[in-house]
Amino acid sequence: MSTVSSDITVIILLALSGFLVGGAYTTWKTARPLSIALAVCAVLAAGGALAWWFS
Repeated sequence: MSTVSSDITVIILLALSGFLVGGAYTTWKTARPLSIALAVCAVLAAGGALAWWFS
């Protein structure tokens, strides 16, 4: 079984965070609770990427 490089995982998590921030920004005027949930998920994804990178 091959493993995924640590760098690839960090890049994927940062990209996911960017998509989530974009979704939060887009839905802010129409669905605020969903927008807040997306923003929280974006922060978690970015935090996970940073934790993975520094570990």
